[in-house]
Amino acid sequence: MLSAGSLLVLPAAFLLDVSAGDPPRLPHPVRWMGKAIVFCEPRFRRLALPTILCGGLFTACLVLAAWILAAALLALSGRLHPFLRTAAEILLVYYSISTRSLADAAADVHRTIDGQGLHAARKKLAMIVGRDVAHLDEFAVRRALVETLAENLVDGVISPLFYAAIGGAPLAVAYKMVNTLDSMVGYKNETYRRFGKAAARLDDAANFLPARLAVPVIAAAARLLGLSAKATLKTAFREGSHHASPNAGYPEAAFAGALSVRLNGPNTYGGRQVAKPWVGIAFGETHAPHVHRACGLMWLSSLLFLMLAWGLELGIALLF
Repeated sequence: MLSAGSLLVLPAAFLLDVSAGDPPRLPHPVRWMGKAIVFCEPRFRRLALPTILCGGLFTACLVLAAWILAAALLALSGRLHPFLRTAAEILLVYYSISTRSLADAAADVHRTIDGQGLHAARKKLAMIVGRDVAHLDEFAVRRALVETLAENLVDGVISPLFYAAIGGAPLAVAYKMVNTLDSMVGYKNETYRRFGKAAARLDDAANFLPARLAVPVIAAAARLLGLSAKATLKTAFREGSHHASPNAGYPEAAFAGALSVRLNGPNTYGGRQVAKPWVGIAFGETHAPHVHRACGLMWLSSLLFLMLAWGLELGIALLF
């Protein structure tokens, strides 16, 4: 059974994220994960195994190492004092979620469009999206912001909270390693098509359920904000599968339905045109007010899922 202190971990971590965000001057485990990935990749590539197996072993070892290190930190801190264990778990979950930094990054690009112009906004957008931004017009920049808020609501908030609720901070940290691996090696290009396949597939599996749980949560948030829950659900379940990713389409389509905007569509990546399908096909372009509403929708959806995850954690504690 969870202690009273452990039951405070999720709300405390969320409040810490909301208030502090991701201060760039402080050390962050995700940056350490990135360094570990860069360090380990060439060493695993040199193994006398097929590339796809090298990549699978690389992924498994790093994810397992992340879980073990987090569990060891909690065990060590618990030996010193129960309060230290609770504080360590709060910090690990806090480092696993990114509600504030996601909202801040989107708001910064949004303000830059009007304050410094489209060229400056494209430069900032390039730091948070993978597509080529050089030729994006104002509508495409704002559309990219809404897509980023929708997709990263799952990757950066809902999935970490879900795994923290069912497996504590170590599982949330392991998920974060999965997500970081996917963002660094899960590409379908010549370099990573085989080596990064395991990381990409594991990320797809890890986000499968959270991405779908996100839909009713987004619909509930939309209803509370005076938007259409019906359009949110209808668009998500009708068009959520119209996406190259098996997961990203569901929150994006939910946002499209809630905001009545058209998202996704063809984009250029590394100079190559990718004919991605539209979601929210019946709706129009993304304007400035839509970005404001998307930020509000992301914040409220995050809060609602926090409550859901907290209830799930409490239910598991009572059962076991």
